[in-house]
Amino acid sequence: MRFVGLLQVWRRNLLKYDIMRSKILVPVNSLVVTVTRGPTETGQASVHYSTLAAADDTNDKGIGKMTLAKNLAFLVEDCSNFDEKRPKSRMELKRSLELCIKKRVKEQYMNGKFQDLMGKVIANPETLQDAYNSVRLNSNVDIAVSDGCVSFESMAEELYSGKFDVKANTFSISTKGSNKEVLVLPNLKLKIVQEAIRIVLEIVYRPFFSKISHGCRSGRGHSSALKYIRKEISSPDWWFTLHLNKKADSHVLAKLISVMECKIEDPSLYDIIQRMFDAQVLNLEFGGFPKGQGLPQEGVLSSILMNVYLDCFDIEFYRLSMKYEVLNSNFHIDGDASHSKLRSWFRRQLKGNDVNAVVEEKISIRVHAVRFMDEMFFAVSGLKEVAVAFKSDIVNYLQSCLHLDVDNQTEILPCEGPNGICFLGTLIRRSVKDSPAVKAVHKLKEKVKLFALQKQEAWDAGTVRIGKKWLAYGLKKVKESEIKHLADTSSTLSQISGFRKAGMQTDHWYKLLLKVWMQDVKAKAAESEDLLLSKYVAEPALPQELRESFYEFQKCAEKYVSSETAATLALLPNSSSSTKSVTITEIVAPVNAIKKRLLRYGLVTPEGYPRTTSLLILLDKCQIIDWFSGIVHRWLRWYRECDNFSEIKLMISNEVRKSCVRTLAAKYRIHENEIENRLDSELSRISSFEEIDHEMAYGTSDSQALYNDDALMYGITYSGLCLLSLARVVTQSRPCNCFIFGCLAAAPCVYTLHVMERQKFPGWKTGFSSCIHPSLNKRRIGLCKQHLQDLYLGHVSLQSIDFGAWK
Repeated sequence: MRFVGLLQVWRRNLLKYDIMRSKILVPVNSLVVTVTRGPTETGQASVHYSTLAAADDTNDKGIGKMTLAKNLAFLVEDCSNFDEKRPKSRMELKRSLELCIKKRVKEQYMNGKFQDLMGKVIANPETLQDAYNSVRLNSNVDIAVSDGCVSFESMAEELYSGKFDVKANTFSISTKGSNKEVLVLPNLKLKIVQEAIRIVLEIVYRPFFSKISHGCRSGRGHSSALKYIRKEISSPDWWFTLHLNKKADSHVLAKLISVMECKIEDPSLYDIIQRMFDAQVLNLEFGGFPKGQGLPQEGVLSSILMNVYLDCFDIEFYRLSMKYEVLNSNFHIDGDASHSKLRSWFRRQLKGNDVNAVVEEKISIRVHAVRFMDEMFFAVSGLKEVAVAFKSDIVNYLQSCLHLDVDNQTEILPCEGPNGICFLGTLIRRSVKDSPAVKAVHKLKEKVKLFALQKQEAWDAGTVRIGKKWLAYGLKKVKESEIKHLADTSSTLSQISGFRKAGMQTDHWYKLLLKVWMQDVKAKAAESEDLLLSKYVAEPALPQELRESFYEFQKCAEKYVSSETAATLALLPNSSSSTKSVTITEIVAPVNAIKKRLLRYGLVTPEGYPRTTSLLILLDKCQIIDWFSGIVHRWLRWYRECDNFSEIKLMISNEVRKSCVRTLAAKYRIHENEIENRLDSELSRISSFEEIDHEMAYGTSDSQALYNDDALMYGITYSGLCLLSLARVVTQSRPCNCFIFGCLAAAPCVYTLHVMERQKFPGWKTGFSSCIHPSLNKRRIGLCKQHLQDLYLGHVSLQSIDFGAWK
């Protein structure tokens, strides 16, 4: 970026040139560089440096050199000033805030542990100010504006003295009915304290997390976890997932604090965490709902505490991988795969460096693990007995050592099965990728099939035309008096025709003639009149040699298309070297689950046709378009790397865009074509096929640069779309401010939040909020126009809303 700024400043200030026939003059502030094109005595172009101040004295070269150095120094300063003037993104601001806190944290590292983080770092007004700015950045609020609504000095004093009342800074929401579900959420002051603790713990533990952990980490996230499964896990034989289900209790909290004591020595920090747990505002739950999707029931400290707690499991996995891959010689399989030199070296050391024992097997056992927060994926290369024993060891450790409940109903599935396995809301499956030779054969078959179909259509069209000409000629020659005796005079049809006019009876008798003829040729099984004329009239009249040659061609084409690919490949030259198929891992978007959500949210009918979304009609046109754009932006951000992304693009065009047009048409009560003509520029925000392909090719998505760090944008990048309906318009008698943390703007309207579904964990990732807490259903919130748009487009999540602001 610094080099780009340097070039821009150079072009802006220095490249003011005047091209002449013999010279090029380049003014460099006070420096002038003269380049002579004509040949000199040595045959080279002569270059002279001079300054305007020393233009008369050409022998003073020292002044010229000094001025050149000064101008180059000014260039660097101008470049740095250019970088300072460029507005920083949300992630850059959050990084700068964390760097400020990081300096204070490192100062407390003494004797191998971090000491007194609560008193010296967290209970610091500057740290609390940085934490508040981080909360406001999550809410997409300008931190340059000082609101003065929080006294950080008094908060720091309360935290330092231990007098900060956690329970007094919480509020609870419960569902209606006998089986009440209570959700306890923090207010602004407690949220600032939690954010400060989260940043401090991130700084302490981030360098120690293992590589199999992908949740809430810089450079890692949903995409990195799926990319690891696709590219790094080669030739797995079995895979399975484990589902945790446990709300943090006293045993889990005691184990968590004992783990944290290995690196942090601070009783005050553990005391406030204990008080948050007692007030039920810690909201640390394993399983239950998907993590990282901006759901209000996921606590601020939930992500870092879960990673710290499950880091013990990550360490245990490496011990188990050593056990199964290196130490355990009971399980070996045959096959072809890549070998690990490190594992071979371990085996040689364990077996006394015996050269004869180096290669006992063609391929050794391999175990893989990927963890995103509390979702775990495992793959095993080896026999099923190995996978069963490996799973049993994992479950025993999670239950006995980490005190977690594990849903042991998940099965160990073969990787070659057609169904695949669900992980992180997507479907993972193995499929065979055809070799170039096989693809060529399939392409040739498709061409032959298309050519045969075209000839069949041309044959049918010709015979039908001949049959129609025959029918027209025959009916023209037949008189009504000649066929009248064929009719049954007692039939109802004949009696009705007697009341017709004279000119209308002919039509009846012609139809009667056709009916008698069809009975004679036994054509009741004919599907249509065209088929009848083609098969029973035209084809029997054609030459037999012509008919036999055509049907022989169709028979040969069908035989070739239905033949086995292996037999066809044998006819190709050098087929043995190019017919090897490769098995790859595919990441598939859950299209069927997405279609069900479109039906549930009212975007399509049960038959799959787009319809009007009635709950959105009362919103403004821009808000309606933003809501539909939010679906598209999430699909593009989440599924662009999926192998079936073409189906997602088809749904964008056929369902989402058309449903938006029909909703706007119902709002204004005009035709859909008129809506597309009037609002063409606004509807362009719902990407078309060309825009999607351009974004995938060049990476110019409007939000791609904003969402490339899952640690800094945790809970926002994968936050699902929620449904809000207009409750009332704010008036002077009933004012309302925006509910977003840190926003001081007035809310023009109050909206009702609708909880449309509550998926079982783990659920599919569909673009919509899958598991909002039921206590928030029909909850009314006030939002300004900017934050309503941010919520729809996925720039903020429900975690940024202060649900306790309603008085």
